[in-house]
Amino acid sequence: MVGTPIGNLEDITFRAVRILKEADVVACEDTRQTRKLLDHYSIRKPAVSYHEHNEADRSRELVAEMLQGTTVALVSDAGMPLISDPGYRLVRAAIESGIRVEAVPGPCALVTALAASGLPADSFYFGGFLPAKSGQRQKTLEAFKDAAATLIFYEAPHRILDTLAAVEQTLGGRPVVVARELTKVHEEILRGTAAQIRATLAARESVKGEITLLIGRGSGVAEDDTPLDEAVNACVEQGMPRMEAIKTVANRRGLSKREVYRELEKLKG
Repeated sequence: MVGTPIGNLEDITFRAVRILKEADVVACEDTRQTRKLLDHYSIRKPAVSYHEHNEADRSRELVAEMLQGTTVALVSDAGMPLISDPGYRLVRAAIESGIRVEAVPGPCALVTALAASGLPADSFYFGGFLPAKSGQRQKTLEAFKDAAATLIFYEAPHRILDTLAAVEQTLGGRPVVVARELTKVHEEILRGTAAQIRATLAARESVKGEITLLIGRGSGVAEDDTPLDEAVNACVEQGMPRMEAIKTVANRRGLSKREVYRELEKLKG
């Protein structure tokens, strides 16, 4: 599995380029899309399609070839293979057949968006694409009302306005970030509440590009007004290492470990 750029073709590792040059065949979602990358780096290797519609049959074919000694490099159209993309069946089949599997790390839109969002990154949940149907989308969001983690989803541009409306209705005014066209020429990162960002996008003729949606975390499953030092000490008394106790209390209260540690230092002072 070879991580490829999510937009800017310079975002690829030396190792990834070497692996693509050494592979016997490159399995990809769209051969036309991948050919742009291969041509950019003067990689002359055959490319075969591997997508959700032929995944089962193609997996059997590729495994049979690998058992004969063929080296296959699996890529997605953009980013790290398998992350909201096909590839799981091929990896599982290869492992079951005793074939060595290696992951060559590379760019990933959800991590890139999280790093640039300004939202807490110590604890997050990635949910792939939200359901297309409004009712199912609403239920999915409601299930995370009390999640003490930053929520990350991929979303289609033609659904983003409806999704932001659902976020506003379900999760209220918590901070939201919409990262669009990451690493590309028209990269844009919008920050605010769901209502504010929706108003900005609704004023445009259309919304285009690949979108990553991030939602600030909730307050936790239950309110706890116990002083921080007492809450941490209670966890330690239960046998938990101190740093793990700090992390646990932070997650319960929707705070970062750094925030809890800083407050404990103040109390100690």
